[in-house]
Amino acid sequence: MKKSKPALTSTISCSSTKNGIVFINYFHKQVKILKGKEAEQFLKKMEAAADEKAKQLIMAKITGNFKRGNEKG
Repeated sequence: MKKSKPALTSTISCSSTKNGIVFINYFHKQVKILKGKEAEQFLKKMEAAADEKAKQLIMAKITGNFKRGNEKG
């Protein structure tokens, strides 16, 4: 039986304010705040993402804490 890698679950979430500030959370703890152009670019990438897995990947990469192999698609 083949072992499969655990799926990237919805452990990372984000929310944005009217002012264009984006908060990224990991297990309900805030890990990153995006403002200005960085927030705009992030929101455009999220809108263009194909599915939930792609969105999770974008959020994982922007935090910088998930670059140890688990963001492979």
